[in-house]
Amino acid sequence: MNFKELIEKDRETRKKVNFKGNFLDYLEIIKKDPTLYGLAHERMYNIIMEKGMEVLNPEENIRVRKIYGNETIKSYKFFKDDFFGIDKTLMKLVNYFYSASMKGEESRQVLYLVGPVGSGKSSIVEALKKALESSQDIYALKGCPMHEEPLHLVPKHLRRTFEKELGIKIEGDLCPVCRYKLKNEFKGEYEKFPIEKMDFSIRSRKGIGVVPPVDPNNQDTSVLIGSVDISKMDLYSEDDPRIFSLNGAFNVGNRGLVEFIEVFKNDVEYLHTIITATQEKSIPSPGKGAMIYFDGVIVAHSNEAEWNKFKSDHTNEAILDRIVKIEVPYCLELSEEKKIYEKILKRSNFKAHISPHTLDVAAMFAILTRLTPSNKVDSLTKLKIYNGEEIVEKGTTKKIDIIELREEAGLKEGMSGISTRFIIKAIDNALSDSKSGCINPLSVMESLIKSIKDLDISDDERKRNLVFLQDTVRKEYNKILEKEITKAFIESFKEQAESLFNNYLDHAEAFVNKTKIKDRATGEQLEPDERFMRSIEEQIGISESSSKGFRADVTSYMFYLIRKGTKIDYTSYEPLKEAIEKKLTYSVREMSRIITKSRVRDKEQNEKYNAMVEEMKRNGYCNECCDVILKYAANNLWKD
Repeated sequence: MNFKELIEKDRETRKKVNFKGNFLDYLEIIKKDPTLYGLAHERMYNIIMEKGMEVLNPEENIRVRKIYGNETIKSYKFFKDDFFGIDKTLMKLVNYFYSASMKGEESRQVLYLVGPVGSGKSSIVEALKKALESSQDIYALKGCPMHEEPLHLVPKHLRRTFEKELGIKIEGDLCPVCRYKLKNEFKGEYEKFPIEKMDFSIRSRKGIGVVPPVDPNNQDTSVLIGSVDISKMDLYSEDDPRIFSLNGAFNVGNRGLVEFIEVFKNDVEYLHTIITATQEKSIPSPGKGAMIYFDGVIVAHSNEAEWNKFKSDHTNEAILDRIVKIEVPYCLELSEEKKIYEKILKRSNFKAHISPHTLDVAAMFAILTRLTPSNKVDSLTKLKIYNGEEIVEKGTTKKIDIIELREEAGLKEGMSGISTRFIIKAIDNALSDSKSGCINPLSVMESLIKSIKDLDISDDERKRNLVFLQDTVRKEYNKILEKEITKAFIESFKEQAESLFNNYLDHAEAFVNKTKIKDRATGEQLEPDERFMRSIEEQIGISESSSKGFRADVTSYMFYLIRKGTKIDYTSYEPLKEAIEKKLTYSVREMSRIITKSRVRDKEQNEKYNAMVEEMKRNGYCNECCDVILKYAANNLWKD
């Protein structure tokens, strides 16, 4: 690559896109494309929506129906790669921007995100700021400290005429600096005022202002609205705009976004500027100047404890009335929580191999700590239901209304528990401690146990978390592992499962329809094989008296899928899938137990063991974690 050519080409490209002109030139541009004019909320909404949106209807999406009932979910591609398991929160966020873009009441309200530590509040704001940085440049008055909209130059008495001609609604007034410049440098000839293009930048403080929490004993509103340059006060009067330094967060965030970090750690008096900035869209100028027009998205965020403390004080009602509160809870969907870990780990420099189910057990533990205990189901079952999984009990899918579970839990579910950040640190520790370049569910559980013991929490909470890890999660992992090992032990597991499925379906259909079944080898007409069907049904506790109903349910459901054009296989009906898998694994469990536990194997056993190891490696294990996992299985799954 010729770096000199690359740099020069980029420079030439930027020169071409840079705009140099005056207000008249800008008017012609706006007349051709009125969409270039827009207020901050509308701009942000368009940035989100231009990426696209997918409507997930419960009638068409089984997972959506299981998790959200009959509610339609909108999935925004803007958030798709970075945020998981908080679809309803993101829908509320986009609804806020839509309403504000239509100049509804939300356009004069603060967007406030509240939630537990590590739930994604700051990440959402960072995504909005980065989107602004990569968005289309906007036109601004050259030299304006607030990068304001050029149409502010249009006098009030002509605005209606300009609005009709341009097809837009002009809002806002000139800042004192530009007003002074127009009067003294251009003698009121606003058509000559120079216009420039401006990009948004966090580092350069262009269109994006950030307000960190300030010591209440040492607060200065200059952080918000700028200050008076004392060195110029000898040269100019107190109300002369030339003494103003408009470099506060509201000044630089005009036309873009102003972020308040841990907003309620600030003294309430310090926050009163928010009231005029939202309701009246104006902020005080430093010193004794007039109010200054402000157009920007104000986003604040904090933890729930600070919110509760702030709202409990009735003297804060004026600010509370100007807040649109959106809760950002922890993710409560197992598969989505796992995606968060995968995303974060991809951004790190760790290159270690991660064994199958490693992130699953970490996610399982995190979500168990976030769930509100239920009187209807145990915590693990609730976790599976929230993940859209079928719960099979005695041959039927257990009907548990997820909406009822959520109502029982209340609105605060997901607002407490172990944070994603805590889990990632435990995974990082396991990665750092790994000498083999591989981590597995056992090493991560060990790292989590150590981290929990070191965590500054109450004894009751520590005990509860350790029970989840050492009992609930470990037992569930043992079940998963046993099934996986026995599956690996069976050559062509899927083919055998499909063969069992097809045979069962043939016999069940003949039984239900009171017909005979044709032997594929001899062509002989035979009665449905009751013994064969019972050998599968018994695996999931179906009694002889209820077997008839089960067979009818299976055949009717399969015909329903066929009529819909859905391809059927052994996984199509959850109870039958579980029964087939149990039958296959049960048939080899004893042999797999013997071979896994054996220290000395004969030739045949050795061949079977090696074949099992190779199958596990095809399923994502490496030599190191396969060895560790199988030793663990031998000592823990099949105790004599």
